[in-house]
Amino acid sequence: MLGLRHLVFVLSWLALGLAVLGCMLFEWHWAWVVAPAVLVAIGVYDIFQRRHAVLRNYPIIGHLRYMFETVRPEIQQYLVDSDTDEVPFARLQRAVVYQRAKGEPDGRSFGSKLALHEIGYEWVNHSVVPSQIESQDFRIAVGPGRKQPYSLSVFNISGMSFGALSANAIRALNKGALLGGFAHDTGEGSVSPYHLQGGDLVWQLGSAYFGSRDEKGNFDPDLFARVAAHEQIKMIELKLSQGAKPGHGGILPAAKITPEIARTRGVLMDVDCVSPSSHSTFSTPKEMLAFIDRLRDLSGGKPTGFKLCIGHPWEFMSIAKAMLETGIVPDFIVVDGAEGGTGAAPVEFTDHVGAPLQEGLLLVHNTLVGAGLRDQIRIGASGKIITAFDIARTLAMGADYCNSARGFMFAVGCIQAGICGTGRCPTGVATQDPRRQRAIDVEDKSERVANFHRNTLHALRELVQATGLLHPSEFKPDHILRRLSRDEAKPISQILTFLETGDLLQGNFRHPVFEKYWNRVSSESFGLVR
Repeated sequence: MLGLRHLVFVLSWLALGLAVLGCMLFEWHWAWVVAPAVLVAIGVYDIFQRRHAVLRNYPIIGHLRYMFETVRPEIQQYLVDSDTDEVPFARLQRAVVYQRAKGEPDGRSFGSKLALHEIGYEWVNHSVVPSQIESQDFRIAVGPGRKQPYSLSVFNISGMSFGALSANAIRALNKGALLGGFAHDTGEGSVSPYHLQGGDLVWQLGSAYFGSRDEKGNFDPDLFARVAAHEQIKMIELKLSQGAKPGHGGILPAAKITPEIARTRGVLMDVDCVSPSSHSTFSTPKEMLAFIDRLRDLSGGKPTGFKLCIGHPWEFMSIAKAMLETGIVPDFIVVDGAEGGTGAAPVEFTDHVGAPLQEGLLLVHNTLVGAGLRDQIRIGASGKIITAFDIARTLAMGADYCNSARGFMFAVGCIQAGICGTGRCPTGVATQDPRRQRAIDVEDKSERVANFHRNTLHALRELVQATGLLHPSEFKPDHILRRLSRDEAKPISQILTFLETGDLLQGNFRHPVFEKYWNRVSSESFGLVR
């Protein structure tokens, strides 16, 4: 029985009939028939198709629902969201990247748009006697005493693979790293020809050992040594997990594997490219450290460490105990917060798996401090780090340097469309479509990458000077304040727990997590000792 929901369908039939009569009786052009005929055809199809209930009940007009659903994210982003809504990055956050990348003024008039009395608001304490610093090229030494130590910038490009990002995006990032003198993490997709634009590289090795695997997918030490000898590769990073989907492997469908990706990763084109959720070369903390030591030797003594998103706290404690017992210490550890995520991941993992950066960083920093290992290991941190204040706050909580993925994606041209996993990236950043990635002018975007880094470090220098310090490494928990209520704020040193050197060795646990687990972990297993 027809109702108002069929009105457009009925009107389409009437229009078709009138158009046909007009053509027959009044010699109208038959082009008048096309539009109503198309609408009638759509309506008939809608009524008889079985996939969409909305279209069966609302022929023709039901398509409006799907049209609005398609453009809803764009309407939300450009017309609805406020400047400070973080979804996942606020308009103000994206704007400061675009301005710094283009070399435009990034000052803001008429005061802050942030709610300064809102719970969680943070700021840095300044000094009445600011310091003066000549250089903003802030660096730290990684692997001092190794055969090939590396002087690392405090702000670098986080891991993003060729395959997830386009060839032109990778080229722009690496050329930008060359221009700015900072490091570019390859992601677990290995070292592609597009990474070799002259910029310093951190070669990330994931569970699939891309770029260093044999035909069966096992780790190939000879191949690894040949690749690791490349002069652009400055550090080796073993990836245990990542913030976007910790504890979850990855699959690149065979349909998306190009000949270049196959050559870079060492995989077949007609088979899904699978990254297992765990490594096959080790199964205990001691074995993991032995593998890291082996990678360091095979690379000729380049600084070697690992990256992880913190999950079970006892697993990292077992790694720390293995360090104490074996004497094998990684040169660096990168803590990836659950805020991370440059590609597609299952929604449960994106929203509800893994520790956020603050909790993960504090666990790693405190465990190493408490075990007396902190001065031997550099800690990197990644997870929604965009501005100089983000860097300062993260260093104050225990990191030595910071990495950013999405910040540098914005610098290359990303507009946060949120369709990274579809291959339809509107700016050509996260796609393998050669026509789409042509939109990226490598020379222009590499300059923007370098500009974003340089202008962010300029802002960091001004923060360091305002605080009366001489280097970002001097930021401490006392410098950062956090609002707890409208009438109370405290330094994070009084809110968060920070262990003293050797506390865990002396039984001074200071925090329930260490009190509960430290004496129940073993270097022989990632599990708890019952």
